[in-house]
Amino acid sequence: MRIKGFQGTSLLDFPGRVSSLVFTGGCNLSCGFCHNPGLVLDPDQYPDYPLDELLDELKQRRSFIDGVVVSGGEPTLATGLAGFLEQIKELGLQVKLDSNGLLPRVLTGLFERRLVDYLALDFKTSPARYAELHDRPVDTAALLASCRLAIEQAPEYEFRTTCVPGLVTEDELHVMGEVIKGARRWVLQQFVPREQMLGGAPRQAYPAAEFTRLRQVAES
Repeated sequence: MRIKGFQGTSLLDFPGRVSSLVFTGGCNLSCGFCHNPGLVLDPDQYPDYPLDELLDELKQRRSFIDGVVVSGGEPTLATGLAGFLEQIKELGLQVKLDSNGLLPRVLTGLFERRLVDYLALDFKTSPARYAELHDRPVDTAALLASCRLAIEQAPEYEFRTTCVPGLVTEDELHVMGEVIKGARRWVLQQFVPREQMLGGAPRQAYPAAEFTRLRQVAES
């Protein structure tokens, strides 16, 4: 298991818990609006965080953290993920996994072994538009399978959507809402303009009033 980043304490990333964060490298998408482009395009630029040191750090922190968030990149690509989560659980800590949902077989295995307490699934746009998120074909059937897995098997979960102008509009939200109909939690977050990972025209964030309207669409 290759860990590329560590943050000791977060009050925001694991709903209702104090957590530590770990980051893996590599991804099976290449979204132009990614907030961790270095971890996607060139994870080897970052040294591996020694696993023994990391586990020792978590052991020392377990008196004041409730869990660990495993993010990326895309952590379901990581070799040794299940074993790493087992070690976290052995410390008495909960696990939140951030995933794009394109590897449902990995998620199924983790749920079967009760290694994930909270799944945050990034639902980026309507399935028909996922081809715009990568330079190779995207298996949207896998995405749909993971959406059902989250609703039916995850102990706790949320779907997360970054409202990227031009990619997430009212039309997309209607389609996405049908896909995850019955979900307990769907979080929309504002797009934060930054350097575009794959080039192209810079995007601007939705005006506050339009973002509020999109949230109302998702809630309807």
